[in-house]
Amino acid sequence: MVFEGEAIARGEWYPPHSSGAVPARLLSRGGRLVAVTAEDAILADGDVGQVSFTPRVGSIPRRAVFADGSVFESADNEAIDTFLRAGGRSGWVHRLEEFHPRLFVFAIAVVLLAVGIYRYALPALVEVAILVTPPVVSETMSYGALNTLDRTALSPSRLTSVRQAEIAARFRQVAANAQAGAERYVLNFRDGGLIGPNAFALPDGNIIITDQLVELAGGDDEMIAGVLAHEVGHVEFKHSLRQFYRAAGVAGLVMLIAGDVGSGVEDILTQGGGLLALSYSRSAEAEADRRSVELMRKAGMDPAAIARFFDLLEEKLGDRSHTSMLSTHPGTPERKQAILDYAGTLKQD
Repeated sequence: MVFEGEAIARGEWYPPHSSGAVPARLLSRGGRLVAVTAEDAILADGDVGQVSFTPRVGSIPRRAVFADGSVFESADNEAIDTFLRAGGRSGWVHRLEEFHPRLFVFAIAVVLLAVGIYRYALPALVEVAILVTPPVVSETMSYGALNTLDRTALSPSRLTSVRQAEIAARFRQVAANAQAGAERYVLNFRDGGLIGPNAFALPDGNIIITDQLVELAGGDDEMIAGVLAHEVGHVEFKHSLRQFYRAAGVAGLVMLIAGDVGSGVEDILTQGGGLLALSYSRSAEAEADRRSVELMRKAGMDPAAIARFFDLLEEKLGDRSHTSMLSTHPGTPERKQAILDYAGTLKQD
């Protein structure tokens, strides 16, 4: 006996709770869907309204699930779509793919959700992470960041051992007044190359100073000490750790939205994020500036010595930015004045 009905697609039929496949055809007959064998033996039969189809996602095979739990599976997505459109039914994912305005709205919703996570959820999670971070994590982060910098941007210092010892001695004098004392901090000298005159701190207390900053300072060792005291402030206030977590969170958010971005892009996001973590917000820079003033004053040095660093940036490098968002030294004239004002306030106490 030949079973009559409109052929929809060819595929395989699976009994309820079984992985044993049977070659089959899916037919439509009088408002019913029927799965039959090549010999037209009925495998499953159900009202079309009681048979559910999985949404179309790319070329993944579709499934028609009957009320008894049996499943008809077919890779002929076009044939199934033709049947569903004729019957006025389709998967919501496929409808989104076909109806571009809705897809646009969906994309906007994803962007807004990402912005909300970045603006509100990420900062909260970062603060929680900082509270529960053991010292070994900070040490691991710093080790990886310093290795990355040494491979990509820095090279061994060209300063003489005598000059390094002079700067290190003055730095220990300043760091002795910091939280946990001078023992917590390690001063690393490097040739900054394209980075130029700069100093930056890692979460575990490692501080890097470039040869170019020392050269820019000339013989003004108090100014160098003021810059290093500023970096001590970043460590004390956990600015470095906070930025590392934020960079990691941003990388995770990108990968969450983009999916599998490949190992190369993951390396850029993680290692590049570590480098971007060395750039702080304006409020963090101002906080570290004030700590520099306090530490220098306690060490018996010029509290406003770091202000001279900004004078040099203006005079020799032409840095007169008021609103730079990317520089590690944003708003040079504004910050210099704030440092002088704060130093003056401490003198009056």
